[in-house]
Amino acid sequence: MPTNLPPEAKNKWEEYEAAKSPRERLRLLEEFLSLVPRHHGTTRLEAQVKKQITSLRKDIEERKRKKAGRTGPKVFIQKEGAAQIALVGPTKSGKSSLLRAVTNAKAEVSADPYTTREPIPGILPYEDIQFQIVEAPALMEGSADGRAWGLQTLGIARNADGIIVMIDLAQNPVDQLVLVTKEMEKARILLNKPKAHVEVERKHMGAGLQIILMGRLVDCTFKDVERLLRNHRVSDGVVKIVGETTLDEIENAIFENTVYKPAIIVANKAEAPNAGVNLSLLQTHVAGKLPIVAVSCRNRQGLAQLAEILFASVDVMRVYTKEPSKKEYSKKPFILKNGSTVYDLARSIHTDLSKKFSFAKVWAKRLAFSPQKVGTTFMLKDGDIVEIHAK
Repeated sequence: MPTNLPPEAKNKWEEYEAAKSPRERLRLLEEFLSLVPRHHGTTRLEAQVKKQITSLRKDIEERKRKKAGRTGPKVFIQKEGAAQIALVGPTKSGKSSLLRAVTNAKAEVSADPYTTREPIPGILPYEDIQFQIVEAPALMEGSADGRAWGLQTLGIARNADGIIVMIDLAQNPVDQLVLVTKEMEKARILLNKPKAHVEVERKHMGAGLQIILMGRLVDCTFKDVERLLRNHRVSDGVVKIVGETTLDEIENAIFENTVYKPAIIVANKAEAPNAGVNLSLLQTHVAGKLPIVAVSCRNRQGLAQLAEILFASVDVMRVYTKEPSKKEYSKKPFILKNGSTVYDLARSIHTDLSKKFSFAKVWAKRLAFSPQKVGTTFMLKDGDIVEIHAK
């Protein structure tokens, strides 16, 4: 059922999207909520807006503490490396032990529950790239509703490029996974790739509207989608539509901002007496939807393959570049999303290069001959070497 928002509510949402300061955003969001009509079609929207209001209030309180000279927990970690991976899970599942075992971080390992109170980053090397692993405070029931540091942890997960879900094989693994996925889904973070998914990324004014359809529209047309977006003041940005999607789902995405994050499960304490039985229970429950890595942080079992499985799961690739005047290519790769094209690479190097693009040469084992002359729409793969020529 569509929300059928009145014009004044749409205008208020546009003001909220443009606002910068947390106080102004909070005021506008509360005003927007008061303008939303109460009916079945707006139930999900109301719930999502209320969570955003709670998060903004906590952010404002945190800024107050810092201004008063009292340091609060750090809730944002600048991204480094090829991808940022959020390390989440229930308390005592072994998150700190894993971070110490595979990265350079000196996370505190304690027998006490809820030891980690703020995010801790570490670097995990893999071949010629690095992953940044960020341990987040433990999830618990009610995290998505603002309990303890739940909103901060879920914010870290939303901002990351991928997620490691840490599970304790000495305890019931299914209960732990259900807890994590339940809190994630309440915060509109999906770990299983959905059949239908819409991402709305707003851009600066004048950027224009780009709609990328990777699937099929159900009971609507491309024109209907464009009309809906502009009706909700989404005139500058990128909208990705994946799978079989309805107009209602696209409208929900404008406000709810549901995101999908590639994830793997790290099942710790493989040395525990009942680990084998619990691992089988976990595998049956997951049914192949997510990769599972059984490890023991205590004796380092299974840790060596973690980086390789992360790379295969996080949906990124390495592309190497070569200058036309040089014989050797750069050994430092550009990191792109799988499915990226030569145009995406050119834009990553420099925006002017994408505008002045003439042609490119690609060296790749999968090609019948190398180099091959290609245009902007040529789809790249991991390990490709690209030489771009400008006009």
